[in-house]
Amino acid sequence: MKNYFRKSLFIAALLSMGMIFGQTIDPKSKTILDDLTNNYKSKKNSYFKFTYTSGSSTQTGIFYSDNAKYRLKIMGTEQLFDGSKIYNINEDDKEITIAKPSENQVAFSPLSYLDSYKKDYNVRYAGKKVLNGIPVDVIKMTPAKPNGLKQVMLYVNRPQKKLVKIEQVSKNDGLAVIKIMNYKENQNLPTSLFTFDKSKYQNYLITEL
Repeated sequence: MKNYFRKSLFIAALLSMGMIFGQTIDPKSKTILDDLTNNYKSKKNSYFKFTYTSGSSTQTGIFYSDNAKYRLKIMGTEQLFDGSKIYNINEDDKEITIAKPSENQVAFSPLSYLDSYKKDYNVRYAGKKVLNGIPVDVIKMTPAKPNGLKQVMLYVNRPQKKLVKIEQVSKNDGLAVIKIMNYKENQNLPTSLFTFDKSKYQNYLITEL
């Protein structure tokens, strides 16, 4: 389970890596993604409940962000970014690792790619589909430089300027799907939500990298 979570983090981290040569973004896709990004960043904070499916396994996660910090929980593991360090908290193994994010890596987040499309991907509009009775715009992203992924498909509710689904296809055709649901914004969240309190983990093995 621990390795599975690390794998999902690694897939998401790959979305933000690489220098770009000959990147192309069609105007319609750029307008949709710019509107989407600006909408999320205009909020005081955001909350998602989401499902993450890879192969035959589906897990449910929750995610909080105030745009500068975030807290994620999925598969018995929490990940906290307090604006400076990333804390991986494993409840099953009673272990915590603490590290500073590298320059070329962001940790897992349903929104982690919202800036990376501007420099890391070739982007084109792929038409419309209907998901659960709701029309969505589909945007196809392909890496401008090899990064382990074949493509990323984004499904956007354009009138609401919200993301509803992400499909990531790896070079070996592995498929990972994130479906976002139960979205909330501008809640009165305690500041402690994005703060690591060491006193709560006295029985944990804590390793700072």
